[in-house]
Amino acid sequence: MARKNLLSGLAGLEEGTHEPSAPTYPMRGASKSMIRSVNELARQADAYLEGEQVVDLDPSLIDVSFVADRMEGDQEQYRELLEAIKNHGQNSPVLVRPHPNVDGRYMIVFGHRRVKVAKELGRKVRAVVKALDDKAHVIAQGQENSARANLSFIEKATFAKRLEELEYGRDVICSALASNESAVSKMISVVTRIPTAVVQAIASAPAIGRERWVEMSLLVSKRPAEVNDIVSAPEFNELESSERFERLFAALNTKGKPVRKATAKLEAKAWAPANRSVSVTVERTVKKATITLAHKDGLRFADFITGRLDDLYEDFRKSKQEAAGD
Repeated sequence: MARKNLLSGLAGLEEGTHEPSAPTYPMRGASKSMIRSVNELARQADAYLEGEQVVDLDPSLIDVSFVADRMEGDQEQYRELLEAIKNHGQNSPVLVRPHPNVDGRYMIVFGHRRVKVAKELGRKVRAVVKALDDKAHVIAQGQENSARANLSFIEKATFAKRLEELEYGRDVICSALASNESAVSKMISVVTRIPTAVVQAIASAPAIGRERWVEMSLLVSKRPAEVNDIVSAPEFNELESSERFERLFAALNTKGKPVRKATAKLEAKAWAPANRSVSVTVERTVKKATITLAHKDGLRFADFITGRLDDLYEDFRKSKQEAAGD
C-alpha cells in the first residue's frame, strides 16, 4: 500500500480470533482489547484489500455506508485530495460491498471521499469489491478511519453510539474503534448526556479531546435551557467547529474552573519488537506529538530514523492524498 507513517513497518500483527469474512483481530479480553498502535490498526484495515482484485466502477452505482462516521467535511482537505487524484490518479482503492438490498449496486465500506472525487471528476473509481456482512462492514470501516482519518473524539463517540443503537455489542464497537470497553463507555456516556442537536451544532471540533468533552457533557446536563439559547444564536454558526465548543464551554463554565480534573495528554501509544531491544512511545496532546525511543537499541534506532527524515517526510507528502482514509 502507498500509505506510510513514521513507524510504518515496525509493528507485527498479533495472533487473535478470526471474524468470518474479515481479518484477524487481536482482541484478548477486556483488559487487552486496546490495539497497541495506529500502525497495527492500519495493517488490519489494509488486510481487507491485500490480494484482492481491483476493478474500475462507475461511482454513480455506489451508495454511502449505512452508518456515518463523519460529522462535517474538511473542504480544504477535500480540495487537496481532489487535486492530487486529478493530477496523479487514485493511488489506493476504496472498499465496497455488493449492496445488501439493491441488485447491481454497491455500498461503500471505506473511501467515501475518493468516491466523491471520482464523481466530481467524471472518472471511474478504483475499488475492491468484497462480500461482507454488516458486522464485518462496520469493523472494517471503523478500523480504516480510526487508523487514517484522524476522526475527532466526538466523531468516534457518535459513531460508537450509532453502532450501539444498531444493536452491535461492545466487542464489535471496541474492534471498530481500537478502544477498550472503558473508553467506549466514556464515549457513549458523553453523547448520551449531550443532546444530539447540540453535538451536531458544535460538529467535529477536531482540536477538542476526550476530557474536555466529558466536562462539557456535565455542564450541558445541568443547564439545558442556556445551551439551546447559545447554540441557536446566528453568530454561533459563524464560528469554526472547535471555536463553537469553546464558546459554549466558556458560557456554561461561569466559575472558570475545570469541571473535573483533566489531563493534557489525550493519547499515548506504545510499541516494542518481540526481542524488546527497543521501545517506542508516542504521546499526543492537542498541539503536539512526542516520540520517545528507549532500551538497548533506543539511541541507535533514533539515529537511524533521524538519518532518514528527508525520505520519511517525502513518503508522507506523497501519501497525503490518502491520509484522510476516505
